Amino acid sequence: MMKKNETIKLDISKSGVTISAAMQERAEAANALLHNKQGAGNDFLGWVHLPSSITPASLEAIEAEAARLRAKSDVIVCIGIGGSYLGAKAVLEAMSDPFRLLHKQLDGPTVLFAGQNISEDYTCELLEALKEHSFAVIVISKSGTTTEPAIAFRLLKAELERRYGKAEAAQRIVAITDQARGALKTLATNEGYPTFVIPDDVGGRYSVLTPVGLLPLATAGVNIAELVRGAQEMEQATGPEVPFAENPSAIYAATRNLLYDAGKKIELLGSYEPKLQYLNEWWKQLYGESEGKEGKGIFPASVTYTADLHSMGQYIQEGERHLFETIVSVAAPHHRLTVESDAENLDGLNYLAGKRISEVNRMAELGVQLAHTDGGVPNIRVEIPQIDAHALGALIYFFEKACGISGYLLGVNPFNQPGVEAYKKNMFALLEKPGYEEATKAIKARL
Repeated sequence: MMKKNETIKLDISKSGVTISAAMQERAEAANALLHNKQGAGNDFLGWVHLPSSITPASLEAIEAEAARLRAKSDVIVCIGIGGSYLGAKAVLEAMSDPFRLLHKQLDGPTVLFAGQNISEDYTCELLEALKEHSFAVIVISKSGTTTEPAIAFRLLKAELERRYGKAEAAQRIVAITDQARGALKTLATNEGYPTFVIPDDVGGRYSVLTPVGLLPLATAGVNIAELVRGAQEMEQATGPEVPFAENPSAIYAATRNLLYDAGKKIELLGSYEPKLQYLNEWWKQLYGESEGKEGKGIFPASVTYTADLHSMGQYIQEGERHLFETIVSVAAPHHRLTVESDAENLDGLNYLAGKRISEVNRMAELGVQLAHTDGGVPNIRVEIPQIDAHALGALIYFFEKACGISGYLLGVNPFNQPGVEAYKKNMFALLEKPGYEEATKAIKARL
């Protein structure tokens, strides 16, 4: 029996869009392509049925490895870039107390990230900080040769081996990589690292529900079974047999494409909860890398309200009318805090006395929605009940499915990324990588 979606509430009433029967048919056809694997990029559709394919045994294996790492270390460094870190970072930040480092006793190890940049200062400061801690490494790369994570792993691997010796270091490194080939797979086999597989048919930006995201999150204490359960329910709620009117991913994809056709070229993803800031970053990669090609695509940007109302708010309200907003709204906070009365009332806030902070935040959200729509900024609202693993799993799959549908509606292959190779070729030539001799001469002449 098909389960109706009860987690994601989508509201397009302030988008200014009316979805025609023709667009409904196109969106349903695009969704069907994801399931029958007849569309472009069909060799990277493993994510479509990924949630329902995750077995209790596979989750237990991930949890067991996470427990082993937690027992060995008080810091776990997760090495990866792009989809190999953004999904885990997004969920971890959403689920964490932002002031956890001030607590005298932390519940489990701290998860840090490396290999997402080539900053010498960042890397030096990380290595310096690790001197005070017992640490382990989760390294994530299909190839093992991507520049940023490969540099970080080389340095952290050397530090582990200096500190613990090769045998113990090998027990403090877990590789998440290709099943059969690549530099990291070869090294893991030679050194005896525990390994998990990145499925061949799941691209990096769709990989958060594979061990790429699940292992780092499990080490941080996130309930990955609940994360997966939320995604499983959303997979069922967005299947090809679901009527368009009940499929939130199809409706979202259709709405944003109609807005794009109407000249809205920029989408701002925002929320009124700062814990969701890295969800924005994950979403930007998902949509930017999937749709930005062939001279097409909505530019994905992000805001965190209400802070950005005091920085970006003026432009959003009255700047060029080429943007629309998608707001992730959280129905209920986890805590309760009210505004107190003050005898002097110098700040004039006594009219808020007794009101919860969340009520003030919600009225700000509704007020901004009306102001922005009045100002010509269409608004889409995506509501989740609260920030927890179940809701985040549903939200992740909701956005993934909508991205696949939206890419097909746009007429591009949403599962490749040919444009990211251009900078790499130039960088390799400037660094005089073997095999790039002619390119090195040419690019130095240009510079």
